[in-house]
Amino acid sequence: MLLQNQIKHITALKSKKFREEYHQFIAEGNKLVTDLMTSPYRITGIYALSSWIVENLGRIQKKNIPVFETLPREMERISTLTTPSTVLAVVEIPNPLELWTADYRLPTTDLILFLDDIRDPGNFGTIIRIADWFGIENIFCSETCVDLYNPKVVQATMGSIARVTVQYADLKKILLEIDGRIQVFGTFLDGENLYGQDLPDAGIILIGNESHGISAPLNQFVSKRIFIPSFGNSKSGKAESLNASVATAIICTEFRRQTVRRGDRGTG
Repeated sequence: MLLQNQIKHITALKSKKFREEYHQFIAEGNKLVTDLMTSPYRITGIYALSSWIVENLGRIQKKNIPVFETLPREMERISTLTTPSTVLAVVEIPNPLELWTADYRLPTTDLILFLDDIRDPGNFGTIIRIADWFGIENIFCSETCVDLYNPKVVQATMGSIARVTVQYADLKKILLEIDGRIQVFGTFLDGENLYGQDLPDAGIILIGNESHGISAPLNQFVSKRIFIPSFGNSKSGKAESLNASVATAIICTEFRRQTVRRGDRGTG
């Protein structure tokens, strides 16, 4: 049974104000929690139903993580989900320098995502999951992007937050320092058809705001303007646009497809 102070503390972490004050966030669900247990993140406490504790006792003891048996009605109080899961973890928000070097020395041999003012938590979390799927290890976000540790963002990553490095930074400053040494790709209505381009193995993919696209201060740094064509029937109408996470998935797919094809030709 949880103490009232524990319940109060966990529920406070649903708010950005208290996440910043306590330097902690919450993660819910078996996969998300178990992925975080094998990541550089430090879990300060696990709150779970007795059935989950029994099934995972070995790994909990191995990691030496404090665990608190939680009743179903208590899970309902601390959960952010409509249907509470069997486990919730309280996790430390790390200083970025503890996990990675935030000195803008970007990797030049792979893809990097730059996110410009992404506001929707579901989109942001899904983009992190997409990056994980396509082996993209680094995401740089403008300082106006939604909070990485918002429970909806964390939940939408489905555990990928444990494997993808996400940093907030002044994107314009980084792009100025790069000074054209790395190609920057961005989507625009007047861009060139994505499927007709020779796409490199490495580069920056810049994803703009859900409503306004890439902001004016950043679009000047885009070296390759691309466009995802629609195949909808104009007679019956078609979607006006794609959301940010769907567009990210399509672009990453085409980049990786071309990389694979080049590899196949090289071994033929």
